[in-house]
Amino acid sequence: MSILTNNLVNSTSSQDSTTSWFNNFYVSPFTVSIGQNDAFISFFEKITSNKETAAALAGCVLYTAKAQGLDPMEVMTQFSSLPPGQLNAYLVLYLNTNRISTSFLGISNQPKINKYTQRCILP
Repeated sequence: MSILTNNLVNSTSSQDSTTSWFNNFYVSPFTVSIGQNDAFISFFEKITSNKETAAALAGCVLYTAKAQGLDPMEVMTQFSSLPPGQLNAYLVLYLNTNRISTSFLGISNQPKINKYTQRCILP
């Protein structure tokens, strides 16, 4: 499977600064085996129950693993060993390692509210 990416590369010369941002726009820098791709898609499909979402997550994780120089199946082993409640936070932090600071992903945090505090809050 080829993964299309949007690589933004900053150029050091002022002449080529505009073109260097778009040189790698739809370049496929690597390919992964069908087995690895199917393993990631099935893992995320089991969690999300949606094939399109699973394919998108699999592509992002595979690209991040290759960009970081990690073995994708080692990453899969780490993901599968996490408890289901921790996978979301770990996945967000893992995907943020390869993103520019203006496009970081966030985490939805819904803390438990004390029942005594909750009853004092008016709707």
